Amino acid sequence: MSEATLVPTKIGPVHLGRDAYVYVRQSTLTQVREHGESLARQYELRERAVALGWDAHQVRVIDADLGRSGAETTAREGFKELVADVGLGRVGIIFGIEVSRLARNNADWYQLLDLCALTNTLIADSDGVYHPGEFNDRLVLGLKGTMSEAELHLIRSRLTAGLRHKAARGELRQGLPVGFDYDEDGRVVICTDEAAVEAIATVFRRFADLGSARQVLVSLREDGLLLPRRPTRTGRISWAATTYPAVHDFLTNPCYAGAFVFGRSRSEKRIDLHGRVITRTVAVPREEWAVLIPEHHRGFIDWPTFEANTAKLRGNWRPPRGTGGGAAREGAALLQGRIRCGRCGRMMQTGYSGTKGNCPRYLCARAKQLYGGEKGCQSLGGRRLEQRVLAEVFAVLAPAALEATIQALRDAETAHATTLKAFTLAVERARFEADRARRQYDVVEPENRLVARTLERALESKLAAQRQAERDLLTQQARRPVRLTDDELSWLNRAGADVRPIFEAPTTTFRDRKQLLRAILTEVVVTIDDDKRTAAVTITWQGGASTDLTLTMNKTGGHARATDEDTVALVQRLAAHYDDTTIAMILGRQRRRTGTGLSFTKTRVKSLRVARGIPAYQPPENVGPLEQDAVVVSISEAERLLGVGKVTLYRWLADGFLIGEQLTLGSPWRIRIDQAVRERLAPQVPDGWLKLADAARVLGIARQTVLHKVQRGEFEAVHVNQGRRKGLRINVHGHQAELFDQP
Repeated sequence: MSEATLVPTKIGPVHLGRDAYVYVRQSTLTQVREHGESLARQYELRERAVALGWDAHQVRVIDADLGRSGAETTAREGFKELVADVGLGRVGIIFGIEVSRLARNNADWYQLLDLCALTNTLIADSDGVYHPGEFNDRLVLGLKGTMSEAELHLIRSRLTAGLRHKAARGELRQGLPVGFDYDEDGRVVICTDEAAVEAIATVFRRFADLGSARQVLVSLREDGLLLPRRPTRTGRISWAATTYPAVHDFLTNPCYAGAFVFGRSRSEKRIDLHGRVITRTVAVPREEWAVLIPEHHRGFIDWPTFEANTAKLRGNWRPPRGTGGGAAREGAALLQGRIRCGRCGRMMQTGYSGTKGNCPRYLCARAKQLYGGEKGCQSLGGRRLEQRVLAEVFAVLAPAALEATIQALRDAETAHATTLKAFTLAVERARFEADRARRQYDVVEPENRLVARTLERALESKLAAQRQAERDLLTQQARRPVRLTDDELSWLNRAGADVRPIFEAPTTTFRDRKQLLRAILTEVVVTIDDDKRTAAVTITWQGGASTDLTLTMNKTGGHARATDEDTVALVQRLAAHYDDTTIAMILGRQRRRTGTGLSFTKTRVKSLRVARGIPAYQPPENVGPLEQDAVVVSISEAERLLGVGKVTLYRWLADGFLIGEQLTLGSPWRIRIDQAVRERLAPQVPDGWLKLADAARVLGIARQTVLHKVQRGEFEAVHVNQGRRKGLRINVHGHQAELFDQP
């Protein structure tokens, strides 16, 4: 008995007048490839439609959803087309080997049933033909849909439970990142490709030195190092230029730390603006990972290092605008990302001012920005704070600076050899690939130009890569550090070392300085007392120790770029005796600078005097040559009063014939002229008075001894300032040479 006679009341002329749709679906491509019998049974439903009364040209097969899951309709274009045609009344009957082929969730299933009931469309499976508009048939179809959905849930539960049970023991085989393979026993081991292993190890070493994934990227690109890749579809290692995602994957994948992890990500669904269900994979926080087994296999780093690296990467993450923190950047603010507000606890922001934008300032204004406060918490300039913090840092480093310097010098050769290994292996790999390309080119027949041209281009590319790798190796070999001998190290141990010159050297970048501070400091907490104009500073060192300081801030209206007090005191002393031009000359000779780093001029000296309330120089009244009072005059005035030249005056000062003084280094001489000095000057030579040389010869003593006796007043002496017999004349009458006076 045929099936058409069993359901004569279900199939009518209306149904036969429409098309019969055969829906074919397999959940995965593996099922399509391996489960051929099930697929063949679904295609045989075309003969069944013909047997039930439809013409062959009326039977339409929809197989666009092969390899698609029936759990949702998002990616099932064939099912969408079927539902659309049912809604338009074009479908008389839908054939499926079972209802699970049509839908695996009740939402899609009942939507199809409602449309079929409205458009008088039948549904047929291996058990019979059903009309969704009839109560009993709809009840049966509803139960089948519910069972189909429950079946999918049970299948998934069993599979997931098995995976989790095996993962809990660390025995679940997962896709391994490049650098790892499974051995014959199914254990995870480091791959045998030395070039790939060394390249990955270089990434971790440079991150330990630089502390930033971006800096690792820049460093590797500058050196021309390639990183290994292993696509899942091929499973073969390939080499490509360094990219940030590649570096970040190496640093954040726990497999490289020797850990087995299961459940690092999960799928989330949402509905987009067009009503489509979007599935995306999101990362799961570490505390929510299903399985974490440290020391599961040998890794490139240990687990504590991995946790430190991830914490550093998180600290380098650039926070939202207006908050502090982030990686060490190029700006001059040395405490960027490490200074915290002592009032609200937030990280303080960094700003810059000045004509060149190199004057850092730290401020906490998030309360005002977020909550509409009247003003921010606090702000202060960075120069004075940084200088105080650096003084504490260098004081802490002083005992360890020498030992660290010597150790760094000893490790320089080892570090260079380690770095050179990656380039050596890169050259070896490039030569191997070039040799393989040459062998392939040599094997091809010369007449087969279609293949020969392709292999020739490949050979040229490999040879160029080999030459580049060899040039990179030579460049690195030229950077070999100078190795200190034992004698040089011994001298360094005796001479000592200082971190400050290295820290302040022009070749040391601001990023390097910040990295040094971050290796020592955890954070700096600042609380400003506006009334006292002081700031309480707490320096927290690595390890938990802390140091408390009190920083005196500028008063209202003051500024940090002020002339030092020593210079101000000197100007105050000089202003009583010299004018502004002379003071500027003296300060220039002493290489003194203003608060802004400029040299002193007459205008700047005057500005400083006015700002500090220092009175200007008042020149004395002109002193006549016959006045008897003692005066203190300059070299020029003494030249006019005494009637001698400057050279003579300087010689008298050196010989002690005149008494003079200099207020400071480089200032003009101030000479004291009194009646006694005037009496030593004579227009003519007195009778019997001798020159210095003649007096020394007559007395039988040295010329310097005669001068000393003149200075002590033992000999009378005058200076003849007129006529052709100018010069010093000494009265030696009544004096005889003595034994102790002999030269």
